[in-house]
Amino acid sequence: MAEPLPPTRSRIPGSGLAKGLAVTLRTMTKKTVTAQYPDTQPELPPRSRGVIGLFEENCTVCMLCARECPDWCIYIDSHKETVPPAAPGGRERSRNVLDRFAIDFSLCMYCGICIEVCPFDALFWSPEFEYAETDIHELTHERDKLREWMWTVPAPPALDPGAEEPKELVAARKTADKLAAEAATAAEAAEAAEAAELAAQTAEQAPQPEPPAGGTATTTGAPEPSKPSDPQDGAS
Repeated sequence: MAEPLPPTRSRIPGSGLAKGLAVTLRTMTKKTVTAQYPDTQPELPPRSRGVIGLFEENCTVCMLCARECPDWCIYIDSHKETVPPAAPGGRERSRNVLDRFAIDFSLCMYCGICIEVCPFDALFWSPEFEYAETDIHELTHERDKLREWMWTVPAPPALDPGAEEPKELVAARKTADKLAAEAATAAEAAEAAEAAELAAQTAEQAPQPEPPAGGTATTTGAPEPSKPSDPQDGAS
């Protein structure tokens, strides 16, 4: 058998209006917290999704971001260039050179898939949001504008004290240390060669000792042995 419903409390007519007026009276005496935009810029969270910034140096024109974009709002054009061999006897290589990278923000739904699938960290979220236009066709921004937005990307958060250092930083540090050691070795070799050349020039410019007067200089300091006299000279 169902339990009977509890009796409802009888409401006083106008109680809701009285509560609303009480809230209004309490807030009327408090200081306003409205930020007067654009005079006061809002404090955005660090992971705000404003626009997408492009770090052009990291882009290899792999087209992965354009293929994975669900709205097909990324336009990329490129051409191939031949790179000469790095060492004698090597073979030439070809690389893709970026000609155009544009994003149509009138189609973008800010899903962030292009940023997640980029294997070379060329795309980043920027908190910039003041890019409204009066014409929808002007919402397609080219790589120059995307490069400007790259400088507004906030720095990544610091790692935990016990976290491992990213492998990219470890590899970059090893490469930098190796290049520094090679540069130091080359500098030491150059200094040694310069010192040897300077010593040779000093030895060439040093004055030579003059031979003694009335005789010829000998290579050794010992006196020459006297020759035996001829007996025929005494007989004559």
